[in-house]
Amino acid sequence: MNLLPLFYTQHLKTQLKRAEFLILFILVVMLQQHRRVKLEELASQFPQKILFESRRKKLQRFLSLPHLTIEKIWWPLFTYWLTNSFAPTEVLYIAIDRTQWGLVKGNSCEPNL
Repeated sequence: MNLLPLFYTQHLKTQLKRAEFLILFILVVMLQQHRRVKLEELASQFPQKILFESRRKKLQRFLSLPHLTIEKIWWPLFTYWLTNSFAPTEVLYIAIDRTQWGLVKGNSCEPNL
């Protein structure tokens, strides 16, 4: 059972090392099954027989990798999806959910990265 579209899998395998791809794949499966995004909850469910704190640190290091960027990983996937799912003349409206963005100095909103 493949939980990622083929073009995701192909692209991610070219951008990530094998171990990194497997961690990402496991995280996607866990998010789809458990719908939890807190690091501690993901670490407690991560299927590796090491101490909880080691799993948490492993996930934290993985999520902090410098090559997990919008430009290298996510933008090419988004572009592929747009160009293969919609006609060039079709009008699209894209909404960005900012519910989890925090306030920074006054009333301006900036993402918490």
